[in-house]
Amino acid sequence: LIAVLMEEMKESGLQAAPHDHCYAGAEDVACDVCSWRKMKAQKSCLVCLVSFCEMHLQPHKSSAFEKHKLVEPTRNLQENVCSHHDEVMKMFCRTDQRSICYLCSLDEHKGHDTVTAAAERAERQKELPGSRLNIQQRIQDRQKDVKLLQQEAEAINRSADKAVEDSEKIFTQLIRLMEQRRSDLKQQVRSQQDAEVSRIKELQEKLEKEIAELERKDAELETLSHTEDNNHFLHSYPSLSQISESADSFSSDLHPLSYFEDVTAAVTEVRDQLQEVLREQWTNITQTVTDVEVLLSAALPEPKTRAQFLRFTCDITLDQNTARSQVSLSDGNRKATYKESSQCYFKHPDRFSDLNQVLSRERLPRRCYWEVEWAGLGVCVAVSYKNISRSGSSDECGFGLNDKSWRLDFYHNSYKFVHNNVHTPVSGPRSNRVGVYVDHRAGILSFYSVSETMTLLHRVQTTFTQPLHAGLWFWWDYGDNAEFCKLK
Repeated sequence: LIAVLMEEMKESGLQAAPHDHCYAGAEDVACDVCSWRKMKAQKSCLVCLVSFCEMHLQPHKSSAFEKHKLVEPTRNLQENVCSHHDEVMKMFCRTDQRSICYLCSLDEHKGHDTVTAAAERAERQKELPGSRLNIQQRIQDRQKDVKLLQQEAEAINRSADKAVEDSEKIFTQLIRLMEQRRSDLKQQVRSQQDAEVSRIKELQEKLEKEIAELERKDAELETLSHTEDNNHFLHSYPSLSQISESADSFSSDLHPLSYFEDVTAAVTEVRDQLQEVLREQWTNITQTVTDVEVLLSAALPEPKTRAQFLRFTCDITLDQNTARSQVSLSDGNRKATYKESSQCYFKHPDRFSDLNQVLSRERLPRRCYWEVEWAGLGVCVAVSYKNISRSGSSDECGFGLNDKSWRLDFYHNSYKFVHNNVHTPVSGPRSNRVGVYVDHRAGILSFYSVSETMTLLHRVQTTFTQPLHAGLWFWWDYGDNAEFCKLK
């Protein structure tokens, strides 16, 4: 056989030195027979468990090796050998989903659903088109997702650029407005200064003329006092001694150093008010920036335990400019109390004029949780859009009586949920503390009774179209109060 093989090799010219490209590289499967420089393997034999180059493969092309199974060059051929019996694994155990040898099927896999590896391959081969179809479909879906994400990134960049550009314009307008107001004020002060100084100079000239006239009369009276002509004295004295009363007297009206000081005080007040507005609104501005978020997957699951809810705790303070006059704020504007006497609040367009309501200063984060502890006979906890009406007592102003707000009532040991003037009775354990959970993006609003445990009272699934604010409404008895709790 070897003699015939060598003769065939001579005739085919394979005895010539191979080209460099026939040698095995780092990424190639090397021939296991080559003893010197390894050649690239052309085939691997699953019976011999050996990989052969073209030259050493020649014997397997003869009829003596026709039962041997040749495959593409394969690494780690020993993986096809059973570690227990040192036999080629030609069987497959469907029970354990693993390749086995024939002896394994008679031993530890006896009684299992076993078939030949070829039969299992044939079954899997039938499934392969479907698997490929699923994979290809997944690839298409993911390619669409990648495209959507690219579009989302482009949209974010465009939106961010526009926001920066628009903000620059707005701040530039504000700066120009301030500069214009500064210039106008300066011009007005200077104009008033010139007018007043001019008026003073006119009065000064008038006084100086009056002084000159008085000095002339005084000199003539001095001369008259020395005359010896009695008739001349009596004739001249009446006209010289008479002094006309001055129409203007200034000494009692002068207030040195207090002319334009009120202007400075007024400008200072404007500055303080602007600083206060910026301080109040800057939190909302920065919150809108941090709320920008790309939703890459389905909505996150709603928390189940109080510890999970506390991860989304947010601090809430009440806005005094929205509180009706009978709603008193305390404890750092975290607590509101319904009082019989009116509070000394300044007039403000955001103030509720007729309903005992108050809104939070901060807009609520996209996902947040807070708790309110209340005392009294009738307290309502609410969430509302900021543009809810403030003037009057119509349904457009009351929490829960319109499509801009949602509220939960606590009244005589019972609960009630109200939205768009639809009243829904709510059952649940009574507690003086209620938890509120909001997921703005998912459109979830949930109210919980909080004691030693948390009990869901009512859950709303809706679509929020504007930022939300927390709110309180008192409508029963003086002394009722509610406080936003400090949570750890």
